[in-house]
Amino acid sequence: MKTICVFCSANDVAVKYVKDAQKLAKLMVKNGYDLVWGGSDKGLMKVMADGVQKSGGKIIGISVEMLRHSSRLNADEMVITKDLPSRKSLMLKRSQAIVLLVGGTGSLDEVTEVLEYKKHDLHKKPIVILNTAKFYDGLKQQFIRMKKEGFIKKELSELLYFADTPQDAIKYINNNL
Repeated sequence: MKTICVFCSANDVAVKYVKDAQKLAKLMVKNGYDLVWGGSDKGLMKVMADGVQKSGGKIIGISVEMLRHSSRLNADEMVITKDLPSRKSLMLKRSQAIVLLVGGTGSLDEVTEVLEYKKHDLHKKPIVILNTAKFYDGLKQQFIRMKKEGFIKKELSELLYFADTPQDAIKYINNNL
């Protein structure tokens, strides 16, 4: 089974962000990927799970005890971990690639942790940041500055990829697995 871990918001967000999540969900299934996600049945997490299931894919939720109350009841698989570090570790372990959609501090924490592991060669999984409506332009500039000023030694292209569209994200993953 091929899976993509998607980090994203559990909050309701603007339609422009929802549309890209819906497109990504359909493209994932069309390209043979199932979803590993934070397990929530709210916000963009719900959009992704709905889209993957509606398209015929499987969804594997990895939630955490403190968020158990908002976990999706009809997931193909739901794992409840004791804490956030255990959740992030299992999400990485259960996926072949990672995509970051728009999100808040939790999503940012998740992607920076898997990025740090990749920087230290603890995995080689593709990491894609879907830059819907230029949401992550500031983050992209920060990574460029970190590289330029010597805080990141590897080439950024070895660590992550900023995609402008869901199609671009899936193409990158397909070409880098």
